[in-house]
Parts: sequence; C-alpha cells; structure tokens
Amino acid sequence: MAGNSNYWEDLRKQARQLENELDLKLVSFSKLCTSYSSSRDGRRGDSSDTTPLLNNSTQDRMFETMSVEIEQLLAKLTGINDKMAEYASTPGVTSHNAALMHTLQRHRDILQDYTHEFHKTKTNFLAVREREDLLGSVRKDIETYKSGSGVNNRRTELFLKEHEHLRNSDRLIEDTISIAMATKENMTSQRGVLKSIQSRVNTLANRFPAINSLIQRINLRKRRDSLILGTVIGVCTILLLLYAFH
Repeated sequence: MAGNSNYWEDLRKQARQLENELDLKLVSFSKLCTSYSSSRDGRRGDSSDTTPLLNNSTQDRMFETMSVEIEQLLAKLTGINDKMAEYASTPGVTSHNAALMHTLQRHRDILQDYTHEFHKTKTNFLAVREREDLLGSVRKDIETYKSGSGVNNRRTELFLKEHEHLRNSDRLIEDTISIAMATKENMTSQRGVLKSIQSRVNTLANRFPAINSLIQRINLRKRRDSLILGTVIGVCTILLLLYAFH
C-alpha cells in the first residue's frame, strides 16, 4: 500500500510539474500571438521601405516551435492522467480514498482547460495570419496598380510636352516663312526700283560715253553686294530652319 501511495504521489508530482510548464508556455504563446497581431497592425500604417520584414518569419518560426512544444507537453500530461486514472481504477483503491477521484478529476479539468486554451489561441493566430496575408496581397496589388498608373501619367506628361514642342516648332516655322515672304517682296520691290534706275543710267551712259566705264564699275559692285546679301539671307534662313527642327 505504501508503494502504491508513493506511485500516486509521483504521478501527481509529474502532473503538477507539467501543468506549471504548460501554464508558462501558454502565457508566452498568448503573448507571441498578441505581439504578432500588434506588429502587423503597426506595419499596416507604415508603407515605407524601411519597415522590417524579418519579424514575420521569425514570429512564424517561434509559433511553430512553441506549438510543437505545447503539444508534446499536453501529450505527456494526458499520459500522466491516463496512468492516474488507471491507478484510481485499481480494485480497492477507490473505496479506501474517495479524495483520489476528486484529485484526478481536477487534473483532468486542468488538462481540458489547457487544451482548449491552446487550440483557441492557435486558431486565432492562424486566422490573423491568414487575414494579414490576404490583406498584404491586396495592398501589394494596389501598390502595383498605383505604380503602373504613375508610369502612365509620366508617359502622358511626356507626350503632352512633346506635342507642345511640336506646336512651338510649327509656329516658329510659320514666322520664318512669313519673314522670308516679306523679304522676298521687299527685294522684288527694290529690284524694280534698281531696274528703273539702271535703265535711266544706261540712257545717260549712251549719251555720255565717259560715264559708261563708271556705270560698269557700279554694276559690278552692285552684283557683288547682291551676292553678299543673298548669301547672308540664305544662311540666316538655313539657321532658322535648323533651330526650328532641332
């Protein structure tokens, strides 16, 4: 009987030790799940590139490790309770000590409470992680869409600038053509004046042969000046066209 009593006390001691370990583990496990949700909420409002991403994977690994440890402790405590139940069902034991069944029931209730708390916390953690993964995917799609919209806006802005540049070039070309037409009309008018003067000078030259040589030199200088003026106008026109199409 003394040996059986020592066996029972040893089982109770093991059960209390496992219960204490489970209590500490469950507290840490609950804190881990809470901190995981809080860190997710904090990062949800922070869209900067400096947001740490390592915490998620680290907390996931800690979650998996602690889940395995708690499941192992629950399995051990279940085994101890089974041994206590087996001992309590031994013929003659229950009739000698009714408090033994009360103690066994209390340990069973503790095991049930710990098991329920573990599964509840684990389920909540998995739900939060699944929801946050879904929201993260949605936020990523939104950021991708915004980034694509930004690229499209940039392209539209470039097209508008290019269109404005072409319009300015068209206006510059039109102004250049107008100047060239006015210059042509002016030169045509001057040409008519010069022809009338030349005809008069030729008439005088025919009348006064001494003046003929002077008229020829004047004509040569006039041709030279015309060539120079034409060259200058041509160069200016080419430069304006090059500037307009640059």
